[in-house]
Amino acid sequence: MRVAILGCGYVGLELGRQLAERGHEAIGVRRSDEGIERIDAAGFAAVRADVTAPEDLTAVPDVDAVVFAASSGGRGAAAAREVYVEGLDAAVEAFGERETPPDRLVYTSSTGVHGDHGGDWVDEGTPIEPTTEKTEVLAAAERLALDRPPEYGFEGTVARYAGLYGPDRYRLDRYLDGPVTEGYLNMVHRDDAAGAVRFLLEEDLARGEVVQVVDDEPVSKWAFADWLADECGVERPPKRTKAERLAAGDLSAAARRRLLTSKRCSNGKLRSLGYEFAHPTFREGYRAAVETYRRGETP
Repeated sequence: MRVAILGCGYVGLELGRQLAERGHEAIGVRRSDEGIERIDAAGFAAVRADVTAPEDLTAVPDVDAVVFAASSGGRGAAAAREVYVEGLDAAVEAFGERETPPDRLVYTSSTGVHGDHGGDWVDEGTPIEPTTEKTEVLAAAERLALDRPPEYGFEGTVARYAGLYGPDRYRLDRYLDGPVTEGYLNMVHRDDAAGAVRFLLEEDLARGEVVQVVDDEPVSKWAFADWLADECGVERPPKRTKAERLAAGDLSAAARRRLLTSKRCSNGKLRSLGYEFAHPTFREGYRAAVETYRRGETP
């Protein structure tokens, strides 16, 4: 199987490594020198192209599958729309109009599209209720990823990621130093974020569907912070309620909406499809970081 990974960053690099290790041909697509160097270092093919520019994508060879994993770089809703909607649409058209189009597309989205559910469980059947301009863009991109590819004879899948963590993204200080504001964490380790997409491609599953990619155990931020402190051998951090955080008066409107968004994301569908997690919960996923921290090193 030959797979093009458009926007081959944090998860895409791991996906490419996993595909290559299993005998597939991965092609990472980035536009910067640094991005190309990282793909080369990861040990699979690199193509320099801007994923939002259809003319650039002519440099990417024909593939069996396209994974759209581009990032807007943490910028606002306008930049997000340029990448996730306009860029995705342009990529679908660019590959779809080829003499040999791909067989399928996987678009990586975010569980942020769910909005607020008061701490209740959500799954793929729960109506999405985006609460920010950016998550509204992500919701629009999900619809496009499912609706647009069939116009060109192939199918799309949405892999809806929870909060990503892993090497270089453990952010221990945030929870060890505090104060930690109440709420739920829905997480997935980078290796499983990549592994789930690799699994769906290899097993040819979830065509035309959404799959939530989240680990087995959403956890209270307070409980997680206390567990992490205990494991690292330090004092448990101070806590604050949402009301206390809001009273500080230093939140943007978007940050305020995020603070008030609470849910627990189920991975029942991914589990039922047969995926086995390398890191089923934060306990396994943070083990390497904890051990590094206890040695006095930075994870």
